Amino acid sequence: MTENNFYKKAANYWANVPATIDGVLGGFGHISDIDIDGSRAFLHKVLTSENPPRTKLALDCGAGIGRVAKYLLIPQFETVELVEQDEKFINTAKQLIGEDNAKLGALYKIGLQHFKPQKRYDVIWCQWVLGHLNDYDLISFLERCGDALAENGVIIVKENITTSSELEYDDEDSSVTRPRDLMTRIFKAANLRIIKTDIQIGFPEHIYPVHSFALSRVT
Repeated sequence: MTENNFYKKAANYWANVPATIDGVLGGFGHISDIDIDGSRAFLHKVLTSENPPRTKLALDCGAGIGRVAKYLLIPQFETVELVEQDEKFINTAKQLIGEDNAKLGALYKIGLQHFKPQKRYDVIWCQWVLGHLNDYDLISFLERCGDALAENGVIIVKENITTSSELEYDDEDSSVTRPRDLMTRIFKAANLRIIKTDIQIGFPEHIYPVHSFALSRVT
């Protein structure tokens, strides 16, 4: 599959997904609260660590309908910005969060492979979206995010990880699930180091394990 077809097929898939929690979670809407609880605990560890990031500005990448922004990031940060390429998801996120919410910052309607941060972020959150980037574009995206971190800023990646050593392709939504070793190599190639990691608990056993990584830029 060509690069353009890989991205086009994914965009077409999401264009036909309902703008609901169940839709963006692929029918697993019932795990949303468990997911947010796990993310909140992981974020708390990051924010209470030695030399923690500040809580002025966060960026939610591949934000969907704003689920993570509303329930996880907005309670913690002064301002939260969103990146999401699907227009109906962006519109739903405005409704879910509230357009008059003073903490809702800019919304960028663009794919992550093209997104170039123009601000300094304390936390950049990437969840269940990086599988839609090929390895080359993922390294480039993470490099750009690393360059956009404020002092003590971190990138947090929360993604499905294969239990095998092989990359697995999902033809339905045009995404890949990577093994942990490959993710680690990609982080290193993007000039990032892992400062904290965890595995989500409480999810159904038949789905991929979900790992969280807190990453800082190598200086």
